[in-house]
Amino acid sequence: MAANTNKGFGLLFEMGCGKTRTAIAIAGAAYEKGAIQRVLVIAPTSVVSVWPKEIAEVADFKVTCKALLGTKQQRIRMIEDLQAFPFKALKVAVINYESTWRDGLFEKLQEYDADLIICDESQRIKTHDAEQSKAIHKLGDQARYKLILSGTPVQNDAIDIWSQYRFLDASIFGRNFYQFRNRYAIMGGFNRKQIVGYKDLDGLIRKEHSIAFRITKEEAIDLPEQTFIKRKVQLGKKEKDLYNQIKRSSYAELSNGDKITATTVLTRLLRLQQLAGGFLVTDDSDKPELVNTAKLDALQDIIEDYVLGAGKKLVIFARFIPEVTAIMKMIDKTFQKTGKKQVAIYGAIKKEDRGPIIKQFQEDPDTVIIVGQIDTLGVGVTLTAADTCVYYSKNFNYATYEQSLSRIHRIGQRNTCTYIDLETEGTVDEMIGKALARKEDMAKTVVDDWRAYFE
Repeated sequence: MAANTNKGFGLLFEMGCGKTRTAIAIAGAAYEKGAIQRVLVIAPTSVVSVWPKEIAEVADFKVTCKALLGTKQQRIRMIEDLQAFPFKALKVAVINYESTWRDGLFEKLQEYDADLIICDESQRIKTHDAEQSKAIHKLGDQARYKLILSGTPVQNDAIDIWSQYRFLDASIFGRNFYQFRNRYAIMGGFNRKQIVGYKDLDGLIRKEHSIAFRITKEEAIDLPEQTFIKRKVQLGKKEKDLYNQIKRSSYAELSNGDKITATTVLTRLLRLQQLAGGFLVTDDSDKPELVNTAKLDALQDIIEDYVLGAGKKLVIFARFIPEVTAIMKMIDKTFQKTGKKQVAIYGAIKKEDRGPIIKQFQEDPDTVIIVGQIDTLGVGVTLTAADTCVYYSKNFNYATYEQSLSRIHRIGQRNTCTYIDLETEGTVDEMIGKALARKEDMAKTVVDDWRAYFE
């Protein structure tokens, strides 16, 4: 089928409603019918490494998938490896939005010539004149088929939809942004250059949904009451080498020690967990230093999409005070000029001050995030104004974790609850997650199993 025949469709599913798996099923069905051979998935950086794992878990067709991470040359080499793959299988390349328009990579993606391009969280191309958006429009013009995945295709302004549909199917809203704006926006302000309102939004929505399918959590009656999502993040090479160095030295110290105790093992695991969260505590300092922002960046992605985009409230749990502080600083920066607010509860917040903070989060529509230490915020409070919470980090105690799950999943909650675990790949984060999934208290098992954490 020739290019530019406008074979595009939108999966406008809220978080937790299965848009990734639906997209994989669509790609698989198209491959089995002989319609496609090569897929390009464009996703937020924090989601790039999730796609290969989802594909491996659910695909019942032959597929080879590469997450294009690393240096530019490493990414180009992975595309070339996909192109040269000698066996019959669906070829899938996954790349982050920011890399698509870089010199060398853009040309290589054009050469890859994907039959199907999937834009995950497509609101990332909402700005019509951004270099990133224009590059993806060009790639879309070349592709035979296109999908956009988003729970929030329109974030703050109705005009956000134009760029996404320019990629998806230019026949819906046209190829000229200003004609689209003149059709649906009411201009005013200084020199009539500001959008002060909209017109014919019903017509806009009808056109949008003519090639899209919308699902909300309320409509997805088969969803379980609680949905668990893992977002994998990666340390940089320098931090990964440092992590492995600390792990090796911990193993050596424990092996040469007279007696292994839970305290000695857990102390060393704490240092590894702090590094997995991006913080390094050096031997000559008590103050942790932020050395990697992978988790913070992944959390910011969620806040931009879910809170600012979908207009939802969010609970964020973290274990360590430096993490809480860094999260709050990031949120302050993200919320600039939005009118949105955050609150926080951690060990230093007096008990008599916590009730008003909870009340503010529950009742004030502009207070959209509450951040807290899991030991402090995770017990005995009601946070049902949110139906989603993010675990930046967890502690080792299953009872505390179980209690924290119930902050949003309790009487008064009307929606399916979603829990997002941020796990740094190849670190103690994954071991903590597995232990809690088995309902284990690590403090009770680390003495017998300590080698597994440091080998």
